[in-house]
Amino acid sequence: MQIQHPINFNYSQNLFGVLQMHSCFTFAGDEDFLKNDIRVKSDLDAHGALGDAGWYGIRSILWAVDYELPKTVTALPGAVLNEAGVILSCGASLQWEDGKVATFHCSFLAHLTMDITAIGTAGTLHVTDFIIPYGEKESSFTTVSKSGFNDLVTGWAAVPSQHTVMTDLPQEACMVTEFARLVGNIKANGAKPDPKWPGISRKTQLILDAVTTSIAQGSKPVEL
Repeated sequence: MQIQHPINFNYSQNLFGVLQMHSCFTFAGDEDFLKNDIRVKSDLDAHGALGDAGWYGIRSILWAVDYELPKTVTALPGAVLNEAGVILSCGASLQWEDGKVATFHCSFLAHLTMDITAIGTAGTLHVTDFIIPYGEKESSFTTVSKSGFNDLVTGWAAVPSQHTVMTDLPQEACMVTEFARLVGNIKANGAKPDPKWPGISRKTQLILDAVTTSIAQGSKPVEL
């Protein structure tokens, strides 16, 4: 996910007080994948599409709300499971006490899609490659703010603008660089482990577990 990519900073500078967030990560696994991959085996990676594609969707939502946990998590009806009970496709809705709402969808059964939409009080952010960028050296997103209609209501008065961010390092290299920096700070300076990444991972897992519970309970809301 582009949380390690330089574009992440640019995303954050273009948010507008997020009220709604929608995230989707899907890809169509072939017959061999759906039969033999560890992500569809109940004794290997039992969370299936939720634990793989869904993890990124949950993480993107947390990023948009500054990693604030929701109050309630509710699985959407219609989750698809294989014969072993592993999730192949599902979605969920997240609600916060202050009225923010987010949804995500993840699937091993649909065409490759990596979209996020964040809607705020005065603008909207769209990203269509939020996990793996279209190109290794650049990524882009669109924003629009203070939209409205023209006088005759035949078009928009403000249209989305595209922002492109260039980078010399792919996001995987950025991740390794950050890891090396954290380890180096501990070894060279005696620093304590940075709680940032474990904290983010824990919150992601809490929501993932809540979705799993909600699916098992017939889409009943689960409070965190």
